[in-house]
Amino acid sequence: MNSPNPALVTQRAAQRLPRVALVLFCAAYVLPGMFGRDPWKSADITAFGYMVNIANGQTPWFAPTVGGLPADAALLPYWLGAVFIKLLGPWFGPALAARIPFALLLVFVLVLTWHATYHLARTEAAQPLPFAFGGEASPIDYARAIADGALLALIATLGLLQLGHETTPELAQLASVALFVYALAASRFRAFEPKLAVLAALPALAASGAPSIALALGAVGSVICNASSYEPARRFMPWIGASTLLAALLATVLGAWGMRTSASSLSLAGAWELLRLLAWFTWPAWALALWTIWRWRDHLWHRHIAIPLGCTAVSLFACIAMGGSERALMLGLPPLAVLAAFALPTLQRSTAAAIDWFSVCFFTVFAAVIWVVYTSMQTGVPSQPAANIARLAPGYVRSFSVFTLVLAALATLAWLWLVKWRTGRNRHPLWKSLVLPASGVALCWLLVMTLLLPPLDQARSYRSLVQRVARLVPAGACIAAPDMSRAQVVALEYLGGFHVDAVTPAATARCELLLQMQTRQTTRTPGAGWKLLARERRNTSDEEITAVYRRAVPAPQ
Repeated sequence: MNSPNPALVTQRAAQRLPRVALVLFCAAYVLPGMFGRDPWKSADITAFGYMVNIANGQTPWFAPTVGGLPADAALLPYWLGAVFIKLLGPWFGPALAARIPFALLLVFVLVLTWHATYHLARTEAAQPLPFAFGGEASPIDYARAIADGALLALIATLGLLQLGHETTPELAQLASVALFVYALAASRFRAFEPKLAVLAALPALAASGAPSIALALGAVGSVICNASSYEPARRFMPWIGASTLLAALLATVLGAWGMRTSASSLSLAGAWELLRLLAWFTWPAWALALWTIWRWRDHLWHRHIAIPLGCTAVSLFACIAMGGSERALMLGLPPLAVLAAFALPTLQRSTAAAIDWFSVCFFTVFAAVIWVVYTSMQTGVPSQPAANIARLAPGYVRSFSVFTLVLAALATLAWLWLVKWRTGRNRHPLWKSLVLPASGVALCWLLVMTLLLPPLDQARSYRSLVQRVARLVPAGACIAAPDMSRAQVVALEYLGGFHVDAVTPAATARCELLLQMQTRQTTRTPGAGWKLLARERRNTSDEEITAVYRRAVPAPQ
């Protein structure tokens, strides 16, 4: 027999987060980083290269290439970016146009996480115990408060920050996983929407480059629905099966099957690195999720625990199988946030206070450091931060924007107000313990993407390297680059306007110029037929050298 429900929640504690504040949270999290920057290395610019080549008609839709190098099987995200580049590129530029659908996907993930949690919190097993004399939270208000907490937990996770703002197939995979979790959660209460969602989720996941994860999620979802005490959930099993079958067929048609496993995680060092990744990447959701599992340990087969726990486990196993892949682990963040939210009704006051004070200290110090670096960049005082910026982003020219300064200042004032509000007498809302972690992450992301964006863009973009190469290479020239990465090939094509051949060996290439990756210790030469023009260092690396050669003998016919 199951133990009593551990949740005891008053109606006062079930008040929802004001909608305006929730929208501002999401806007402060999603919008920074969209504007005023180039595609960054490495996955961001690589995916963008396939999108822009498709949009410009330089490569087929079903077999996109950059420099002759084929893409992986994640065609759906490339098509999505290419469509927006064709539609909006003439007005916003290709880079921003490609980011728009992926920003919408991130918003989609946030919305789906909220609604999935809301439906799971409405189930009878998730509802708090009634009080002897009344005053317990109403089912709807309780579900809304828990859903607000899940959304804040997702925003607070550190691992979603950079990866969630890239233009990569993994963001489409993340949205597909969130859609699948929503479909399972809503199948108890809605008839049409969950069926449509599940039929779209797993095929979209397979078409985005993760067919094995799609099949694993389909199996987990089927087991959970089969064990459910709700008849609508058991009737949902055929729809999961149909979606899984569609995902398998689509992966076969697109040639998406491939093994990307690694044995490195089996070693002691690999296990330690995996633990480190889990600790920072999923913070603070992992701590709350573990507390949820402990407090609800006698209710693990109930839907509000089984669904997010099962989907999180699939992501964790995929991460381990792929040698500690953070991109596989990212797919578990929405269900992990849902799981973390159900810890909120059982948190002790001392635990909540510890989370608050850690957040106040950590994010306040981090924000202060950002402001000190910005002040040093603009005034030269103190001198050391400006010197560090000059070393990490050589060639950066100081710039000033009133708009970004005002925006950053308003965000900082909002943070100080939130700290004052949270450390006051506002102890009742369920979601109170996640306000400071979520707002602290949003604040620091906004400050970095406004105050520090120019030097950061200089350091993480390939533009300065391409500009140095362009001083040696005529515009529109043919460049052989057989050992360059896909990201560098895209940078040469998109930022430099060169024609790049990345598949033909240097000995047989017909291009008059050759780029070769070297290091300071290793200076491989392509042979006597090439003359060295220069060796260019990448901005943030003293080790990686790009050697530029010109053909010294006629090209082979």
